[in-house]
Amino acid sequence: MAVAITGCAHHNRHAKAEIAPSQVTTIGVNAYLWRASLETLSFMPLLQTDSNGGVIVTDWYTNPRQPGERVKVTVSILDQDLRADAVRVAASRQVSQNGQWVDAPVAAATVQKLEDIILTKARDLRRGTIKG
Repeated sequence: MAVAITGCAHHNRHAKAEIAPSQVTTIGVNAYLWRASLETLSFMPLLQTDSNGGVIVTDWYTNPRQPGERVKVTVSILDQDLRADAVRVAASRQVSQNGQWVDAPVAAATVQKLEDIILTKARDLRRGTIKG
């Protein structure tokens, strides 16, 4: 019986080595989601990053093609597993009116699109680890 258990343990270790884990916790949160979030927001100035708590906060970003509008994004990674519900994006938007920045609504599709981009990148990073 001990031989059979030892043989299974060896087999399981080997199987795990072939598949990149969906749970990567070296930095406190899922590393694939963390890296994907940073890559997705790399065009925006970062205000705060906390890899243990899983929070990324950008500063205001103004698209050069739309100088009268600016956005700020917060990404929260909520789990150590690579799952669709493990990432949450919140965004704030302001528009310039008479020289003042005024809060404006953010389209729900914008937030959903950012979450989708992050999840897709995270899955691609994980796939690259499996093949690598």
